[in-house]
Amino acid sequence: MSNINGHDVGGPSTGQQTAAPKQIILNAFDMSGTLGHLSPGQWKNPKDRSRTKLKLSYWTELAQLLERGNINALFLADSTAGHAVYGGSMDECIRRGAQYPVVDPSIPITAMAAVTKHLAFAITTSTSFESPFILAKRFSTLDHLTDGRIGWNIVTSWKEGAFKAIGLPAIINHDKRYDMADDYLKALYKLWEGSWSDEAVKFDVENDLYADPSLIREIHHNGPYYKLETRHIVPPSPQRVPFLFQAGTSTAGSTFGATHAEAIFVASHSPSLLKPKIARIRSIAASLGRDPQSLKFFATVTPFIGKTVAEAQEKHSDAKKYASVLGGLVLFSSWTGIDVSNLPLDEEINPADHRDGDKISSTLDGMTSTSENIPKWTPRVIAEKAAFGGLGPCPVGTADVVADELQRWIDEGDLDGFNIAYVTTPGSFEDVVDLLIPELRRRGLYPDAPAEDSEGLTARERVYGKGQKTLRDDHIGSKYRYNVYKEEE
Repeated sequence: MSNINGHDVGGPSTGQQTAAPKQIILNAFDMSGTLGHLSPGQWKNPKDRSRTKLKLSYWTELAQLLERGNINALFLADSTAGHAVYGGSMDECIRRGAQYPVVDPSIPITAMAAVTKHLAFAITTSTSFESPFILAKRFSTLDHLTDGRIGWNIVTSWKEGAFKAIGLPAIINHDKRYDMADDYLKALYKLWEGSWSDEAVKFDVENDLYADPSLIREIHHNGPYYKLETRHIVPPSPQRVPFLFQAGTSTAGSTFGATHAEAIFVASHSPSLLKPKIARIRSIAASLGRDPQSLKFFATVTPFIGKTVAEAQEKHSDAKKYASVLGGLVLFSSWTGIDVSNLPLDEEINPADHRDGDKISSTLDGMTSTSENIPKWTPRVIAEKAAFGGLGPCPVGTADVVADELQRWIDEGDLDGFNIAYVTTPGSFEDVVDLLIPELRRRGLYPDAPAEDSEGLTARERVYGKGQKTLRDDHIGSKYRYNVYKEEE
């Protein structure tokens, strides 16, 4: 089967045809409510509309813009607490608006779905803070109300403040959180895939029968961390299981992603550093019986695009004026667990001196490697890099220059696409839709917008191709389908 973006995700190809170029999948990257997602401080720019994120119109207008560009999905980050590592307090996080405030990302989804037909949506939700049953109910509901255009970014959470906010006594160990998440996902698969038969809903007017209870199995999940005895309370949705995203390239994160994820977010300051990480995860997936090419890998990019080089450079210079360097350091400190507030600006940071295993290990691991972009890690280098894009690439130039850079990362890193982070919103997204995507289409690297009367696709079909609404047969979740799963004694 070939997916909508040109990947061959089935068996090996036969014949002598030249393979079509790998097309680039683009997601828009935002965060609900927050003034500064990955470019803190830009809310001060009068062109930026981050201050209006608490208005529903911000989200519906953004969704319509992304739909116009045939962006694959709007991905919304989330957090249960602010960042409190820098200076040992959340004060600078609040003061700088560094991923603060944060509201529930699931609330605006249905409004955005109502004004679009093709744009998919993905929201971040933690496995650490709510029961599998409650999460299953919410995502089944969203999958119904979006006509199958919903995805879930699976996270396990690392912030001490988040655990305190939920009322949990202590942070759970990094690797144990992934063990718990594995059990959590198995419980979810049973609810989503194994509880309701496709034939359960009858709508039999003559016999006053909505659904046949004999075709709705009660799940008895007795895992090491989660216990369930219930039927799923929502009938099967278009995808049954939301399209599954995950981030993390630690040893535990890689195994979890290779087992459960359909798309994985990876981060680095150089594509050459990404390639071995991606190869390792694909290899693990293959050992589990999955097609390694069915896993799609995304890096974050923050482009500055202009109609001319001078215009792009002016946007970059303008952004520097509004950048919150302290905001960037707040984010970096929280992601790595390293409080850089007391370190000399030009002192090289040795990650081994700061590793505690409970933050984003992949970010900390990235600091053990240098490249032509970052020859060494110091607070000053971090301050310059973290002001835009969360340490990812920030190409500056015309659409053809930025397209060249994206192609280089795709080729050298074995990526499948990018999460586009904004500097100003919606301006950065407008530049992607109006300048970058036409250039990618000119190169044959991006699909044309679907016809107005075309059938809408689910989030999974947008990646794997029409007809693949549910999990692929080689995914672990397929073992829990109603007609396949046999509950253990």
